[in-house]
Order: sequence, then C-alpha cells, then structure tokens
Amino acid sequence: MVAPDYRFARAIVRHPWIIVGVAALLLVPAVPLALRVESDNSVDRLIVEDDADARETRAFQSIFPEGDYVVLLAEAQDPFDPAVLRRVEEIEAALARLGETVRPLSALTIWRQVSRGLDFRTFATGTDLLRKQGLVGDGVLGIPIEIRAGSTAELARTLDAVDAAVRPFEDNPAPLTALRKIGRPYVDRYLSRETRRSTLIYMPLFGLFIVLLNLCLYRSFRTLLAFLITIAATVLLTEATAGTLGYVSTIVSSLVPMTVLITCTATLVYIHSLYVACPPDRALPEHHAFTLANKLLPCTASIFAAAVGFAALGVSGIRPIREMGFWVAAGMGWTWLAAFTLFPALQRLLRTPTQSERRTAGAWWPHVVDRLPGFTYRWRFTLVPASVLLMLLGLVALLGVPGRIEPMRLETDALDYIDPGLPIVRDTRHFEATMSGLTVTEAWVKIPDGRALDPEVLRGLHHFARLLETDPRVGSVMGPTTLLQWARYVAGQGDVLPDDPAPWPKLASDLEQLLLVRPELRGYVDVGTLGNARLRIISRGSLGGYRALRAYVESRWAEAKARERALSGCELSVVGEGILQAKISHYLVPTLTESFALTAGVIFVAFLLVFRSPSARVLAMIPSVFAILTMFLVMRVTGIALNVATILIASTVLGASENDQIHFFYHFQEGKAAGTEGALRHALTVSGRAIVFATLINAGGFLALALSPLPPMRQFGIVSASAFLLSMIADFTALPAALWLISRDRP
Repeated sequence: MVAPDYRFARAIVRHPWIIVGVAALLLVPAVPLALRVESDNSVDRLIVEDDADARETRAFQSIFPEGDYVVLLAEAQDPFDPAVLRRVEEIEAALARLGETVRPLSALTIWRQVSRGLDFRTFATGTDLLRKQGLVGDGVLGIPIEIRAGSTAELARTLDAVDAAVRPFEDNPAPLTALRKIGRPYVDRYLSRETRRSTLIYMPLFGLFIVLLNLCLYRSFRTLLAFLITIAATVLLTEATAGTLGYVSTIVSSLVPMTVLITCTATLVYIHSLYVACPPDRALPEHHAFTLANKLLPCTASIFAAAVGFAALGVSGIRPIREMGFWVAAGMGWTWLAAFTLFPALQRLLRTPTQSERRTAGAWWPHVVDRLPGFTYRWRFTLVPASVLLMLLGLVALLGVPGRIEPMRLETDALDYIDPGLPIVRDTRHFEATMSGLTVTEAWVKIPDGRALDPEVLRGLHHFARLLETDPRVGSVMGPTTLLQWARYVAGQGDVLPDDPAPWPKLASDLEQLLLVRPELRGYVDVGTLGNARLRIISRGSLGGYRALRAYVESRWAEAKARERALSGCELSVVGEGILQAKISHYLVPTLTESFALTAGVIFVAFLLVFRSPSARVLAMIPSVFAILTMFLVMRVTGIALNVATILIASTVLGASENDQIHFFYHFQEGKAAGTEGALRHALTVSGRAIVFATLINAGGFLALALSPLPPMRQFGIVSASAFLLSMIADFTALPAALWLISRDRP
C-alpha cells in the first residue's frame, strides 16, 4: 500500500474558501445544461446509432418518411348502425380540425370516396382488407391517425391536442359503447411521464432518507448541510454533463441520478466516519488532513473501479444502457472530485463536530467486533459451502440447464413495462389478439434499373406478400399491390389478384395511373426513382425474436425469388420498428454477460493495485458475486424477468458494493501484522460501521424505487436493495470465514 500523501490533504483543509468559490463558478452554468436533458422512450432511442439495423432503418425512412400512428377504437354493439356511423364521422371531423399534422382515415372515409352505391355494411364486410388494416373488427371500427411531428415535444403536444379533441366523445360516447386509444406513441408518452413522476417521488424520498439517516448517525445539522450541498452539486454536475453530451432520459437512464446520489452519499459516509473519530489529543486540522490522506487510496480505487465498471455498459447495443454507463461514469468522476474537495471544505467552514463534541450512532458496534471473528471461525465450514451453493443455484437460475431448465425470461415489449391492469395495456392486448396486431416490420426491396412498376416485379412482390401472410401471427402485409386489390374490389371484381401473368401488364398500368393522380397513395413505391418498394408486415409480436423474425422474412423472400425470376436482381432489407424492438431482446443477454465480465475484470485490477495478497484479490469479490447470483435465484423464484432495467442489477450491485470490500480489505491489510484475528478486528473497527451505514444508504435509496408506478423500476429497486443487504451479510460472514480457511489461523 502507498503511504498517505498529506500535502494534498493539507492544501484542501487550509484553503476551503477557494474550493467553495470554484465550485460555485462551476454550478452556475451547470443549471441550464442540466435542464437540456429531455425524456424520450421511443424505440429508435433504444438502439445505438451505429447499429447496422438502425442505420438501415434510417436510410429506409429517408426514402419512405412517415409519421407516428395511433388508433382510436370506436366500439358499438352494431358498428354499422347509422347513428354509430354519424358519431364516427363527428370524431373524424373533430380530428381534421387539428390541422395537417393529424391525418385520420377510417373505413367510413374510404367508403364515402369509393362506395359507388354500396351500403357501408356490404362494403366493409365484403373484403378482408379492412380487417387486416385494423379498420373493422367485431363490434369495433378503427380510426387510424397518422401524426406528422418534427420532434418529441411536438408529438407530445399533438397527442394532447388529439386527447382534447376526442375527450367529449370519451365522456359521452353514445351511441358508441366506448372510445379507446391505443398506439406506441401513447405507450411512450406514458412511460416518459411516469418516469418523470417516479423521479419526483423517489428523489425527495431519498433526500428525506438522507436527512433522517444523517441526523441519526452524526446528530448535527452542520454535518447534514455539508452532505446535502455536496450531494446536490454532484448530481447537478452529472446532469449537466448529460445535457452537454445530448443524452435523453429514458426508463433506464432515469436511474442515473439515484445511482450517483447513493454512491456519493456512501463515499461521504466513509470519509466522515473516520473524520468524526478524531482522538481528543489530536488537533482537528491535522486529523482532518489524515482522514483525507487515509481515505484517498481506497475511495479513489473504489470510485475508479465503479466508474470504469459502469462505463463497461458501453458494450451494450441498447442505447439507453450504453448512455447510462457513460453517464454514471461521469457522475463517479464528479463524486470523487466533490468528496475530496468540496466536502472537506464544507466540513472546515461549517465546523462539523467530531464524536468528542457530539456523540454519534453505533455505540453497539464494538460488541459486534468482539464476537464476529470467533463466530465466523466456528462456522467457517458451513458459511463458505452454503455461499458457494447459493451462487451455483443463482447461476443455474440465470442461464438454465440445457434440455431441463430454460434460461431466465426476457421482456422487451414496452407494454411489459406498464402495469397490466391499466386500460392502455388491456386495450392494446385486446386489439393485438382480435385484429391485425401492432408490431410493424418493414420489408425494403431495392429494385435495379427503376423497374418497381414492371408487371413481373409487381407480381413477384405480391407473391412475396402472400407468402409472408402464411404465418398465423402475421395479421396483414401491405405493399404496392394492396392498392390494386382495393381498386379491383371497388370495381366489383373482388380483392384477389390473379396468378396468371397475362393480366399483370394492365394491373401495372392501373397502378401507375393511381400513383399519378393520387399522391397520398405513394407510400409503397419510391416514385422518384422507381428503385425502391416496401411491404409493411403487421404482426402480433416479433415472431419469436430477432433472429427468428429476420430468418422468417428472408426465407419467404428466398421462396419468392426462386419462383419469380423478375426478383432475382432485387435486394431485401428487413427494417423498421419491429426489427429494432426484437433486437433489444437480442442485446439483453450480451449486455448482462459482457458488461458484468468487464466490470468484474476492472474491479479485479483495482484490487490488484490496492492489495498485494493474491488471495485477497479473489476473496474481496465474494460478497458482491454472492449477492448478485443469489438475487438471480430470487428473481427466478418470484417470477421477475430480465428487462432493460433489471438487466443492470449485476453491474450496478457490483459497481456499488465493491466500495465495501475495498475499504474492508484496505484496513485488513493495515492490521495484517497482528494475524487474521487482529486484522479482522482492525478492519471491522475502522470500516465496519461505515460499511453498515453505506449499505443502509444503498439499500434505502434503491428501495425508494419500489414506489414507482412502472414495474421494471419497482423490481429494480426491490431486487437491488435486497442485493446490497445480502452483500453486507456476506461481508461479515462468508468473507471472514473464507479468510480463516485461507490463512489457516486460529483465534
């Protein structure tokens, strides 16, 4: 271990006003930068920008630009009753008054444009096209609405305008039985609002927790003020860093302020617990400098390990998780700077009392120190094997056993992040089960030589669409030839296109004429170059995951190309929201394993630099690994799945709880000359009380998330709080027992 350097510490203690002045200069511009951080839970924010599928999707959207879609469901006992149809027309008229950004289109509107004498009931029930497009169902008429918004804020304002326009119909739906709203924009808006509301709930709660805990531990308002100012400055500077980097808040990154706040508080507890233990015969400025010098190495090592460990989340292909990793890493940097500059300066200026001036909590701890070494020695052959067994069971719970136990379940659908009892979830699930579904995947076909309207190519695309619809989970496939089906149906020829090649030149000519006179129908063919076409696949879910979805579309494409020679030179890209949503699940397990491996490796290197003993480097990680693997077992037993929040349990717990092990082993090494028992007593005396307090802070802080209305955040809060408590228990049981076994000493 390196000898403490008092020069740095004495300079901090001697010049507190300079440090506070510099901090104030930093905080003034930090406020507007922190306010730049906006909330966004849309799918395109979940995938990293350099992902191949994300790049392809952006390229596709540059050719086929589209807005966001929501659907109003007008329910009635008889949806074809004239009074019901008049009510639906009134709803559409109210939406049309909102301007060009809102474009409603119901089956009723289509009927009025092309009915040619058919009554609406006959028109709507004479084809499957309306049902496949979600316009007509059993007891319901759908009103799809395209919203053209240039930004997330504009989309939110437009959704509010839509809500205001249809609220009178929701409050008084008759002759409808109900008017419901579904669509991913509503889900994203709900997640964003509830994420902000959760922050407004748990941040004040944790602030109250800090106040009560601080007063209980140190019983000083001056100490409390030093804590609060330092913590607030750290969180503000962390948010300002995110604003500078252009990050946005999501259901995942909303955990960043809490993580930084808890780590900062725990670090301050480690420093202040040694500061208050000033001997009566030592001058306070000298002891203050000693405290900073003594805690510099373990705190720096633990904060550095946590920072690099969280930065290891940068390997994730899930964008909010990657951003969270860098975001928390920046917060760790600000935590270190504030803990060793601003906090001691405030201690000095506020004259925070020591235990000789004000009695602190923890008078019972010496009794624990007296008994714990002997207890762990007597039960060493039980504590260590039991810990290993629980870790192995946790590993099985996470990874499963091939052919016997499935791996832990993954959740990626945004609806899984919302309470299943809410109307938005129930209505959406019902729509997906009874109508066409809501998951949209795009098949982007690149056609050489501008032949998108060639009869043979159109016939091949139509055959490809029919092949895609053979899976019962696919509700509908809409492409260029869907327009031809509509044209034939309106002309009284049915909605089935012929297999015979002979009629297709005429059909291709009809389609070209339609695209010339009806610009609004150009969404499936790139009329500028005639080199691109799209087929929109609407399904119930992602057809079994990322690989299964891509394999299904590509296999059907291969079948179509084998049959239709005109498609031989065409290329297919699977893009859109559906493939991105499926890829989130594809990235979850690598995020867990790779980031955890990197975090563990970085922390091991940190231990390597701090400790000389090879066994200490491995043993120091036992409590954290024990807590993490045991929590996977608890998650499996209680039915908690892996999602974009709970996937972070391993890295978060390992990154935060390793502080305890570094401080424990740092002081264990200080007392190693006195043998295992003496070293344990020294480590427990100097750092044990701080470990208990820091664990209470970690567990209590994350437990505040249990009040969140969002299931993933509730689960993350409960599981992480439990893991911190398990880690502390292992600190004082399994870890000392392992040290007894390794050293072969006796009390």
